[in-house]
Amino acid sequence: MDDWRERAKRMVETQLVPRGISNERILDAFLKVPRHLFVRPGDEAFAYEDHPLPIGYGQTISQPYMVARMTELLDPREGDLVLEIGTGSGYQAAIMAELGAKVVSVERIPALARQARKNLSAAGYDVDVRIADGRRGFKGSILFDRILVTAASEGILPVWEEQLKEYGSILAPIRVAFGTERLLLRTRVSKGWKDEWFDYCRFVPLLGGLESETDEKAEE
Repeated sequence: MDDWRERAKRMVETQLVPRGISNERILDAFLKVPRHLFVRPGDEAFAYEDHPLPIGYGQTISQPYMVARMTELLDPREGDLVLEIGTGSGYQAAIMAELGAKVVSVERIPALARQARKNLSAAGYDVDVRIADGRRGFKGSILFDRILVTAASEGILPVWEEQLKEYGSILAPIRVAFGTERLLLRTRVSKGWKDEWFDYCRFVPLLGGLESETDEKAEE
C-alpha cells in the first residue's frame, strides 16, 4: 500500500486528535506503525478507517481510537516491560513497541499468535508473542511495569496483580452490564490499589484455555 503514510496521517488528524488524544509520542507512533500489515488480506483498504475489523476466530483489531485511548491511559514509557493479554493481530503490541516498551504478549489462539508474529516481523517490531492462556498471566517470575488486557473481563484477576511491579498499572475493559464494558485502570500504590474508571466500550470476551488446532481449521 503505497499511500499508507498519508492514510495514517489522515487517521490521526480526523480520528484521534478530534477525540482528545494529545500525547505527541502516541500520535507519532500511530503515524509510524503500518496498520494495514495487521489486518486480513483483502482488508488493507479499510485498515485506517474509524471502526474495528475482523481478523478471524471471532476476534477483531480494535478501532484506531480505542487503541490510542488504551495506550494513553496505560502510558507505557521507553524501557517499560509490558504484558499484553490477547495479542490479536499484533497492532496494539506494535504501537507499544514503537513507544520503546519491551512487550510480552500472550494469545490463546495459536493461529492468531503465529500470524501476529509474522505481522510484527514484517512491520519491524521485536515482540515476544507466546501461545498461552492470558487468564493465567505469564508463566515465570517476571514482574511487569504495565499490563494491558485487550478482551472484556469480569474483573482484574489476582494473577495479574501478582505479576505487577510496585506503582505499576493494569488496564482492562471490565464488564459493568450485559454487552457493556468500561476501562478500568488499577495502579499498585504503597498501601494497596488505586482504581480509576474511564471510557465505556465494547470488546470480545476474555476466554480461558487454548483454542485447539481442530477448532482453528474449522474456522479458517
